Amino acid sequence: MGDSADVDFGDVLDYLASDGGTRAILMYMESVKNARKFMSAARAAARNKPVVVVKAGRAPEGARAAASHTGALAGSDAVFDAAVRRSGMVRVATLEELFDAAETLSHPMPWRGERLAIVTNGGGAGVLAADALSLAGGQLAELSDATLRSLDACLPPNWSRGNPVDLIGDAPAPRYVQALEILMAAPEVDGVLFMHAPTAIVPAEAIAQACLPAIQHARKPVLTSWLGGPSVEAARRVFTDAGLAWYPTPERAVAAWQQLVHYHRGQRALLQLPDDRPHDGAADRARAEGILRQALSQGREWLDDAQAMAVLEAYGVPVVPTRRARDIEGAAEAAAELGFPVALKIVSPQVVHKSDVGGVALNLRNGDDLRRAAVLMRQNVARSSPQAHVLGFTVQKMVQRPRARELILGIASDAVFGPVLLFGAGGTSVEVSRDSATELPPLNVPLARGLVARTRIGALLGAHRGQAGVDQEALTRTLLQLSQMACDLAEVAELDINPLLVDAQGVVALDARIRLRQPAAGEGSRLALRPYPSALEETVKVGDQQLVVRPIRPEDGARMAAFYAAARPADLRLRFFMARREVPHSELARYCQIDYEREMTFVAVDGEVMVGEVRAVTDPDNVAAEFAIQVAGDWQGRGLGRLLLAKMLAYLRGRGTAEVFGTSLQENAGMAALARSMGFAVTPSPDGTLALRRRLD
Repeated sequence: MGDSADVDFGDVLDYLASDGGTRAILMYMESVKNARKFMSAARAAARNKPVVVVKAGRAPEGARAAASHTGALAGSDAVFDAAVRRSGMVRVATLEELFDAAETLSHPMPWRGERLAIVTNGGGAGVLAADALSLAGGQLAELSDATLRSLDACLPPNWSRGNPVDLIGDAPAPRYVQALEILMAAPEVDGVLFMHAPTAIVPAEAIAQACLPAIQHARKPVLTSWLGGPSVEAARRVFTDAGLAWYPTPERAVAAWQQLVHYHRGQRALLQLPDDRPHDGAADRARAEGILRQALSQGREWLDDAQAMAVLEAYGVPVVPTRRARDIEGAAEAAAELGFPVALKIVSPQVVHKSDVGGVALNLRNGDDLRRAAVLMRQNVARSSPQAHVLGFTVQKMVQRPRARELILGIASDAVFGPVLLFGAGGTSVEVSRDSATELPPLNVPLARGLVARTRIGALLGAHRGQAGVDQEALTRTLLQLSQMACDLAEVAELDINPLLVDAQGVVALDARIRLRQPAAGEGSRLALRPYPSALEETVKVGDQQLVVRPIRPEDGARMAAFYAAARPADLRLRFFMARREVPHSELARYCQIDYEREMTFVAVDGEVMVGEVRAVTDPDNVAAEFAIQVAGDWQGRGLGRLLLAKMLAYLRGRGTAEVFGTSLQENAGMAALARSMGFAVTPSPDGTLALRRRLD
């Protein structure tokens, strides 16, 4: 690709995604220049075929310059990982893994799940494979009693009686075949790793020939590893000639299995339709922006505690009551107002981590305790940070929640991908524990829960050892609120909520830090993924009824399924050019989980019922867009189709699209009439369709 002065990774991904001769895309990368373009192209390509990437330059350079815990934890490589995962691509560490992944993923295999059974004639190889699977976070299948009994009937008495299945070194070819067939039929097994170490008893080629038919017709993935040099070359050639992948070591075979796992997780995420519960947390964006802009106008880089808490409060994040005081007596008055015990913290623009300089005092039970702590605090700061200017104190009500877990939530700024969200174990030692995960905004409910699940602390949030589980809904809601802040507040460079206490009663933020940035004039959005464009929502009147017309959301899956299910068969045929009774889940997911950067769908909603849709997909260069439209039977002939199409044309014109085109069946007289009335050229085609085309410039 060279310096990508003109053609970059996004362009090539778009080209290869639509190339019929390309079965998989392999990428070696060092950097991304245009994050939004890259993410749009990567997501589109990964929906069509496997995209595997190896990236050089994995050192977290960005973390060294970060001032907050969040910035230090969200290193550049972790952010790139999040981008790869969000786009549905598969990331590997080495060129060897890159070509192994291509070998694996370019041969389609039926996918069942992540539980792997290992079968081998060498116990050592089986243990190595099981170790590699465990270290990679994979799942070893637990064989059922029925499966064990079936294996007992065909294996020697001294077989391993577990997974890995050790066939014993003297295994003849029929023993391999029988064991394979049992494991492939076992419902608790989602895939099989078959490994053979050469012996002097049975030639490897004979075993390969005997096992090949069963593997070729398997209804679940079967990976093979032929260990050894020249003695297994003939066996490897049997599988190569049959178009089946094989791997020279147990570790590479397990790595290939995990690549399959990650690929299908990514595909599942791309097809995920959240419940019909879009985040509706109230946010006072104007109040938060006012606080940030006032601080910037004063030349401030960091908000003080009270301001940071006020910003969180504006977005509905529960916070501990906080007061700002200019001096010691003001702090004592604030403490009396809040009620003891309280926490006292220093306010100084030069002090970011207050506990490092003795700038925090907890559990102060009366005014005398507070005054003594304040004097000592000033002395500590003067001694450890003589350059720091103490502007006052913040006073907070002490929160007594002894069974709460301490978490960290935050926003960091990545040089390439813009705002990034972080979740992990909180407290004063967050950089030491390094138990955190990152994700790109915007989030929905499944993405927020997945972010939590990728950490060790996430597994400790449920009930265990007599301790109640935490309020998972409150935690998810807080992550969604943080995501909204990342989308809305361009002035936020870094944000820490540490700790966020969470227990069965909910969440509360005890401390927060927000570092500011001055957005450049005409900067535009820094988000790598375009968020839901709420500004395009509107209420319209069709006849004497009011409808909401808005962009589609991922949460609209059930609503859209009902829309198509209620359609007349003739209308579905006119829309899809074929007779169909229902629209499959995968197609619904594709229609609802759109990339707002290069496609748009407006839906008309009557209460909770979808009554119309118009969608348009632009080419990667935004030259032309293809559109489609459908209106519910009861709403046809009432002007809704015209209203929806006019909204789409205005939107496309506003984003600079030059041309709109579509295709209609010749019998669809209503569509032809609507198109002509709105300035489209309607031209019959030899295949029995009508070509609809209109210039927008």
